[in-house]
Amino acid sequence: MTAEIPGAVQAPGNPRPAPTGRRLRWNKVPEVTAYFWVIKILCTTVGETAADLLNEKLGLGLTGVSLLMSVVLVAVLVAQFRTRAYRPGVYWLAVALISVVGTLISDNLTDNLGVPLETSTVAFAVVLVVVFVAWYRSERTLSIHHVDTTRRESFYWLAVLFTFALGTAAGDLVAERMDLGYWLSAGLFALAIAAVAVAHFALGLDAVWSFWIAYVLTRPLGASIGDYLSQPTADGGLGLGTVITSVLFLAVILGLVVFLTVTRRDVSDPERFTPRAG
Repeated sequence: MTAEIPGAVQAPGNPRPAPTGRRLRWNKVPEVTAYFWVIKILCTTVGETAADLLNEKLGLGLTGVSLLMSVVLVAVLVAQFRTRAYRPGVYWLAVALISVVGTLISDNLTDNLGVPLETSTVAFAVVLVVVFVAWYRSERTLSIHHVDTTRRESFYWLAVLFTFALGTAAGDLVAERMDLGYWLSAGLFALAIAAVAVAHFALGLDAVWSFWIAYVLTRPLGASIGDYLSQPTADGGLGLGTVITSVLFLAVILGLVVFLTVTRRDVSDPERFTPRAG
């Protein structure tokens, strides 16, 4: 599933060209391949288990952990914005940290401020729509194949943040209301993603919306998998714990990122890409 925009959504002609001097040389986002979706789901799983682990071990409280991880995320995003092209290590570290921060934002609203999940789900959905509208009005495209200016990259990362927050709130809401358990919840979200894929490939659902809907749904899918692996058997999990689950998934992510760094299989315009200092 790629994020090209068909004529029904894309403005006539090419996306609005970036102003002279502000255009970057390469796209800052990886190609949407099977590797992309596998790492994305793994990152969402880490976001769920790592958020729980940090909250348990650091003793800073939910708010303190949220502030700490937000600072770390900002530092990594600064590094990401300073790169001149897509760098798998920096990019996926930013995604993993956004997964953690997005989870913590939703948890803070629910646990500390008492905001109902229905309210936070609707609020995050509205904010995400606002980001998409502002992005499209500014750039005339939402395609991730053209994230090649600072402004487009800013919109992209804002969208990613709120997809994680929305996915967390919506996933918790579904789990709370339906009480399916971790494994059945994961199956439900996997079926929803499969339905989006069928709608895109067989029924012609717009590619860009197919991409972003699937992107949101991978968040509760990964969270359900993480909870199933980490939670005690008495609660319906496998009892591996947050430490083992987080380390296991981080190791797989690291292996895939190293593989992609070496092979460059998810690099846009590989004929123009040559490694160099960001």
